[in-house]
This record gives sequence, structure tokens and C-alpha cells, in this order.
Amino acid sequence: MHLPTATIRTQIMLPLRFADGFGTTARVYSFDGLADGREHLALGLGDRAAAVCVDTGGPPLVRVHSECFTGDVLGSERCDCGPQLLEAVRRIEEVGGFLLYLRQEGRGIGLYAKLDAYALQDGGLDTYDANLALGYAEDGRDYTVAAQMLRALGVDRVALLSNNPDKAAQLDRLGVTVAERVPTRMHLNATNARYLATKARRGAHTFDLPSGERFDAEA
Repeated sequence: MHLPTATIRTQIMLPLRFADGFGTTARVYSFDGLADGREHLALGLGDRAAAVCVDTGGPPLVRVHSECFTGDVLGSERCDCGPQLLEAVRRIEEVGGFLLYLRQEGRGIGLYAKLDAYALQDGGLDTYDANLALGYAEDGRDYTVAAQMLRALGVDRVALLSNNPDKAAQLDRLGVTVAERVPTRMHLNATNARYLATKARRGAHTFDLPSGERFDAEA
């Protein structure tokens, strides 16, 4: 598939510090020419934070993470986004790779609409049906810009840190070879059990939920 060419606009070194005390340094990239015109970022971690990246002979570990203000910033436990973000930074920092932070809140519907969807979920709808009830797709995320960003970074083959088969399928269609899909850990709590079970059941996410949690969550 032909993609419009994106280019690196700026790259800077940025120290990172998370709420649990973990810290590292990332090389943060901005881009020109992204298809949707939004301000997405890439973080080079581990050997990819160096001015000259080390060629390990294998594909870099890459996490394509969609923005979640409530989970990433506020620490909400309604989802698993915040813990997945921290897990990704830690794991990529160990082996070298990139975290792509995409500005597509709420599976592509935006922050206000996501809060509207939360209200519908409080009334009994699951996360997918709430999006549909608001007139959106179940999952409106598009990874064209992720493929553009990777190409701009000189990456066309990745080990993808994700439980989401659609993410891998989209990248493959966009010309980025997913050599391996590396599962993230399951970040289960009492608040997000139904959400995780719904992602596994309706989105084919590869969670290994305990059987009791699965049935309780979907009851």
C-alpha cells in the first residue's frame, strides 16, 4: 500500500519520570506530513534513544499506544491503558525500540465522546455498544500514521507489543511487517474486569482472564 511520506520534524532528549518512581530517558520525535494532521509522537527508548541506534539484527520492539487521558494521566482504573503505557516503556527500554503515542482517544472518538460513552456504560452498555449508540464505530482507530512514523524512523519490520490482532493486521496491510506480536501483561483490577472481558470477547484481544473473572465480568 502506498503511504504519503512523513518526515521527522524535531527530535529531542527528554527525561521521563512515572508515578511509581520509574525513570528513563527517551528520544522524542515529532513529524511533518502525517496523514491526519494530528500531533503524534514517537519515543525512542533503550538503544533507540542513542544518537546512533545499535543494530541488534532483529526488529525493534514497538508499542503503538492510543492516547488515554483518563488512564495515562489521571490513573483511572476503568481501563488498563495507564499500566500498559508504563509496562511498554519499561520493556522497550530494556531491549530498545519505539513507543508511538497516537492522539486517538477513546478508540478514535475523542475525550468528550469517551466520557459520554462512560455514562452509557454506567447505564449497562459495554464499551463497544456505547460507542455504537453514540453513532461511532466500535473501534475507529486507524494506524496509517503509525506506519508513516515508522517509515520516517527507518523501520519497516517490528516486534509489536500488543494484545490486539487488528493493530497487527492494519500495520501489515500498510506495509510494516509484524515479525512477532508480543503480548502485554494483563492489568486486571476490580473496576476494569468487565472492560477487559469485553475486549477479549468482542475485540479478540488475547487476554488470559481467569475463568471466574470472565463470567463475573460478562454477567
